[in-house]
Amino acid sequence: MSKLQRTVLYDKHLALGAKIVEFAGWQMPVQYAEGIVAEHLKTRRFAGLFDVSHMGRFTFRGADALTFLQRALTNNAAALDPGQAQYTMIPDESGGAIDDAYLYRFFEDEYLLVVNAANREKDWEHFQRERRASRAVEMSNVSEELAMLSLQGPLSKEIMTGVTEAGTLPEPQRNALSVVTIAGRRVLVSRTGYTGEPVCFELFAPRDIAVALWDLLISKGATPAGLGARDTLRLEAGLPLYGHELGTDLEGKEIPIFACPLARFAVSFSALKGDFIGKAALQRQHEEAERMRLREPLRGGILPRLVMPIAVAGRAIARAGSAVLAANGVDRVGYVTSGTMVPYWKTRGAKLTAEFTGETAMRPVGMALIDSISRPGDSIHVDVRGRLAEALIVHANLRSEAPPYARPIIHDVLKAHRAAHVKPPAPAIVKAAALLDRAADNTIWRQRECINLIPSEMTLSPAARMLSIMDPSFRYAEHRPMLAFRNAEIFYYQGTDFIESVERMLERELRTYLGCQEVETRIISGQMANTAVFGALLDRINQADRSVEPRRLRRVVNNALLRGGHLSAQPMGALRDFVAHDPRTNGPAVTHFPVMADNPYRIDVTACREAIAAAKPELIIFGKSMVLHKEPVKEVRALVTELGIETVIMYDMAHVLGLVGPHFQEPFKEGADVVTGSTHKTFFGTQRGVVAMNATPADADWTLWKAVRRRAFPGAVSNHHLGTLLGLLMAAYEMNHFRDQYQTRVIANAKAFARALKRCRLHVAGDESIGFTETHQVVVEVGYAKGPAAAQRLEENNIIVNYQATGDEEGFTAAGVLRMGVAEMTRFGMQEADFESLAELMADVILCGRSAKEEVKALRSRFLDMQFCFTGGEIGSRIERLHGLV
Repeated sequence: MSKLQRTVLYDKHLALGAKIVEFAGWQMPVQYAEGIVAEHLKTRRFAGLFDVSHMGRFTFRGADALTFLQRALTNNAAALDPGQAQYTMIPDESGGAIDDAYLYRFFEDEYLLVVNAANREKDWEHFQRERRASRAVEMSNVSEELAMLSLQGPLSKEIMTGVTEAGTLPEPQRNALSVVTIAGRRVLVSRTGYTGEPVCFELFAPRDIAVALWDLLISKGATPAGLGARDTLRLEAGLPLYGHELGTDLEGKEIPIFACPLARFAVSFSALKGDFIGKAALQRQHEEAERMRLREPLRGGILPRLVMPIAVAGRAIARAGSAVLAANGVDRVGYVTSGTMVPYWKTRGAKLTAEFTGETAMRPVGMALIDSISRPGDSIHVDVRGRLAEALIVHANLRSEAPPYARPIIHDVLKAHRAAHVKPPAPAIVKAAALLDRAADNTIWRQRECINLIPSEMTLSPAARMLSIMDPSFRYAEHRPMLAFRNAEIFYYQGTDFIESVERMLERELRTYLGCQEVETRIISGQMANTAVFGALLDRINQADRSVEPRRLRRVVNNALLRGGHLSAQPMGALRDFVAHDPRTNGPAVTHFPVMADNPYRIDVTACREAIAAAKPELIIFGKSMVLHKEPVKEVRALVTELGIETVIMYDMAHVLGLVGPHFQEPFKEGADVVTGSTHKTFFGTQRGVVAMNATPADADWTLWKAVRRRAFPGAVSNHHLGTLLGLLMAAYEMNHFRDQYQTRVIANAKAFARALKRCRLHVAGDESIGFTETHQVVVEVGYAKGPAAAQRLEENNIIVNYQATGDEEGFTAAGVLRMGVAEMTRFGMQEADFESLAELMADVILCGRSAKEEVKALRSRFLDMQFCFTGGEIGSRIERLHGLV
């Protein structure tokens, strides 16, 4: 019998009172003094530290390293740039898993593969056999010289920040990597882990500093956790374990890789891979999985069973090997692969403001290999020591998409919650009266008692508001130009003369305002405006041959979402169906603008040269939803001209459309081809969208403009909401009349507000030398994941803001900043001194927890009348006339 191995931390585990067990040939801590439940709970709420040095670590170098990995692994290793990792499988020819693994590329010329401890020798021998065909692969087993620690949980980032001496932590995205200095030595850090935690790190460090690193992390607040908690955490998260959900089943049959739900992340059929081990079998499995997803007839035998999470009722524990029966309690449909009782923290409150109560509870969960005709939501039974326990196939028992916490899904609670909201219907007249009362109360609160600082919102003037509910609100006016009538606009409905004149007048006003030749006004949102432009670009690109499948935009450059970019310019938003798939990265063909290291709210123009030269984009999109600075339109136009790149420069001005002009930016003078935007933020109109171009029939871009018009109607809209079109015309009149006074006041107020917040000891983002902002927006950093709570406290004091995530945070639920805008309250008459007073009240609420609601109401009561609009006199009498017609 071979001697059991020990990690470099073995003595440290003993000193901490760990219970040592044999695991995969190693002596490992299964738990410490507090026990598995406590370690699980502390990982979920704070941070757990795991010694995972027993796992295998292999490096691959040499000219053929990538080719070898492409053949030996299921994922597309070519997708990894330095600083990226990916989950993968080691397949056999029949489409089963020899092991699952993680591939890291910390450096340009080296790949690091981490495999399971139980399979380390088997995997090494497998790779040695496969490597014989390629001599230019240097493979090293660095498992002994490179220790591996796993730091998992919401406080992990704070702990890592506290111990990092040099370098930066990986970007807040799963699978991101970086190299840092800790305790004077180089440490490799990855945003990975196998616990389901959204905030997670794995550290690879030289063996001789592993003990010091372990002690340092514990001294900063990490809780030592053993194999027991690591297993309950991964099981709660629905993550497979080799030998349970991967490998062979109870009958000795191989479990197909696509029976595991993580296969969709671990297997790639990219053309860059070429042939690889098990490809044909895996393609058959993938096709069968797609048929299941689409509810199409199955071929049978390819994926007879799938691994699915289950939730068990009551206190019954479904152990590995327990039979799973159908809802009738008779027919056997599978077996439990992993099962246990897991703890969770109870919370009170709802949504993002939910708080931990300090109480905990237990629930039985599991994973099972079940007949593939079953679906989440199906009731099943589990044979627990001869007694049938009710259970449910579920999508998940834990969700991790709302960092910094992984959140348990308590299925019995969800059922009770739905049942509690089933009430007998009230009479319609009662519901109608209640709605009217609530609408009145809400309007009084928002319009008379609150200070609104949400930068994407604006109250309409009395005239624009009244016009928006006039008769055109109920009508249609579809139209398009027809060559047969000398390109005149032909309307599909009668009674449209008035609205036709409104459209023409609105186009003239917006052309004057934007300084351009053409404006499309029928679009009814900023998102739709962007969609129309993206569709028009594809129309133009593919106009030469309509008989073939249209191609998408080969490459787009934009602002990253977590760097303030607009959702409507992202692949997860309006860009989704218009940008090509990058076969190397397996993602959308999008490159993000680089930003300044000392000010992530500003584009790094110097670094843009390299990024744009490499990308050769067909479309460059400026514009942000979190915008403090001007966009470098002029500089990038000069750059693409110098590089000889044919591209369209689009400026999505949704947030800053009301600032267009010499006080901020003049996009067409600076080189923009297309301007889009929404008309209800700083531009104080109705909620609509707009597309503008400075093109004439003699210009090369005229074909693009014609395509934009087609994508507006009939491509995007039918009824284009004529009431708000009418209200927008009044707003355009007001904007053209008051723009200079309004714009200068907005920018001055924003700077004064930012400086006052700084004086009140709040951390204001941006460049202090220019007053922190060049727009209507002010950004205050309140601390990692503290944004939602801060915004809620402000709302309780009648100050309305919104929280926002930055590039250093994992997502909006971990937001650490408040995004604010002064435009609406400027229009209600607030000036610099008033925003300074508001800053003091906000600091009291945020920093001191003081109630300032009555003071906020008193401040707002001084600013109830709209400015920068037409009121009184002839206008007032006409508004009264319209009011009488409603």
